[in-house]
Amino acid sequence: MDECVRLEDVGKQFDGQWVFRHVSLTLPQRQTTAIVGESGCGKTTLLQLINGVVSVDEGVLSVLSAPIPETGLPAFRRKIGYAVQGAGLFPHMTVQQNVDLMARLEGWPESKIRNRVRRLFELMGLDSALGTRYPYQLSGGQQQRVGLCRAMMLEPPLLLLDEPFSAIDPITREEIYGHFEVLQQQESVSALLVTHDLREAVRLAQFLVFMGSGQILQHGETATVIESPASESIRRLIETQL
Repeated sequence: MDECVRLEDVGKQFDGQWVFRHVSLTLPQRQTTAIVGESGCGKTTLLQLINGVVSVDEGVLSVLSAPIPETGLPAFRRKIGYAVQGAGLFPHMTVQQNVDLMARLEGWPESKIRNRVRRLFELMGLDSALGTRYPYQLSGGQQQRVGLCRAMMLEPPLLLLDEPFSAIDPITREEIYGHFEVLQQQESVSALLVTHDLREAVRLAQFLVFMGSGQILQHGETATVIESPASESIRRLIETQL
């Protein structure tokens, strides 16, 4: 399996309390992986480790086939898109400015910026006229799609998604799912989706990871995990949510 992330016996603690220990996991490249688990089990901490926001306290973590660098973290993070719940757009900037900010900081030529924004808007089903509006003038679903455009602006090979769809109403969420699937396929990006919604995970992900109590409970291809749960607790979760 081509991999985008590999954890070997990884552990992370805060203030002497272990969030998780002895976590070993390999995540596939150019697919969407969903990480499912209850609040506090370590899902977001795992994303923070992968993005270099915090560092491992034990074990080895490789991202995009290389260790996370000790220096030059900004350059490393530019290879990773990050989208969160609520989009996190800058309210004082227009939609266009939010999306192309990092490309301008990178010194991209104007024509490249314009073409990239146009492509992302098309993939996410956004009207180009929205570029001059401010975030408060958009619906929640539009804001979330703009957030995905911003995360993908620099053409990152890896996209981290921390419950980005959880605050959106079900009808709008279904529409965004479709746009996200097109984006992931067209861009061939490896995506890691943290969610507590198993239906969302099954809809969007080809690879599924169950986390619980600071450990990996089960992982594998989504269909295989759903058909063959490794424990009674996972079986009950599947029966109640699907």
